[in-house]
Amino acid sequence: MKHLPFNKPHLTGKETEYIHEAVASGKISGNGMFTKKCHEWLGNQTGSGKVLLTTSCTDALEMAAILANIQPGDEVIMPSFTFVSTANAFILRGAHIVFIDSRKDHPGMDESLIEQAITQKTKVIVCVHYAGVACNMDVISELAEKYSLLVVEDAAQGIDSFYVGKQGKKALGSIGHFGTFSFHETKNIQCGEGGALLINDPQFQKRSEIIWEKGTNRAAFWRGEIDKYGWVDIGSSFLPSEIVAAFLYAQLENSGAIQNRRKEIWQRYHDGLSELISSEAVDGPIIPDYATNNAHMFFLVCGNEEQRGALIAHLKSNEIHAVFHYQSLHKAKYFEKRYFGQELKNADRYSECLLRLPLHLDLTNEDVNRVIDRVKDFY
Repeated sequence: MKHLPFNKPHLTGKETEYIHEAVASGKISGNGMFTKKCHEWLGNQTGSGKVLLTTSCTDALEMAAILANIQPGDEVIMPSFTFVSTANAFILRGAHIVFIDSRKDHPGMDESLIEQAITQKTKVIVCVHYAGVACNMDVISELAEKYSLLVVEDAAQGIDSFYVGKQGKKALGSIGHFGTFSFHETKNIQCGEGGALLINDPQFQKRSEIIWEKGTNRAAFWRGEIDKYGWVDIGSSFLPSEIVAAFLYAQLENSGAIQNRRKEIWQRYHDGLSELISSEAVDGPIIPDYATNNAHMFFLVCGNEEQRGALIAHLKSNEIHAVFHYQSLHKAKYFEKRYFGQELKNADRYSECLLRLPLHLDLTNEDVNRVIDRVKDFY
């Protein structure tokens, strides 16, 4: 029986060609020819005013925290049901994290709970576009404007996904003051490890480049704007090598084909499992009217943790690798003694009950049908 892994990184065929080209150019450190190509592509695709490649989405979030000038004691609002990097980036700057619950109908943050969490110490709202499905950015943007807060979009899973709101259709990551992408091997577009920071507010763009270059004005030097460069701010080595950028550019170039196939697979899951989901035996993904679907993930929400464990075991016995996802951060070992807020029932429910099905370009239609049939067999 053919084994169906949860994820398998897709290769377009151009990755090694572009890596050889980068090596032959004589410059394989960061911010070279392929980095610029990636910046231009992402800028055109998102409409963001400035894009900087990073070694990971974690690094992009850490840059956003520095640019937001987070100081010890500042409060940052974010969902509990997210990856640890979302919180770590701000905790490293001394922030106090204020976790809020997920929506009942979707693992994304419950926007209706944000305002009551805002205090005089609040500085940033971090919204996480879970599974590439947009949060309600009109609500979040209006709250940020009302209380003079910054917005960071954790769009790690959000490449090629959009929010349709009062200002029309806008790419995820391009709406807040900052947006972050991940190009980890589990993402739609990948380079093993990689990310990007989108700087959408012009007041932060000059400093972002300095932080990106270890706190120096080296990028301005390479453009010939200054005759020498030096240490002018805090920063770190956030930029990836040209080898990583070359690999990524091959993926970005082929993103249309990648996305079309992922959407076909997602839709096959949706159509094949719709009757089961309608029967309320299990819940499935919901795409709000204001969001588009980039087919990053197809998940099911089981009735309880025991049922999820049994379904994972059932699929494993049929050579199908399905996995759960985040554990609520407010209950994590590191944070549990620091959390004094309310019970976050929806976040805990997704932590205990959500299951992700295989979704990658090596899956054939027959493979997807097999997963659907085995899920139906279980129920």
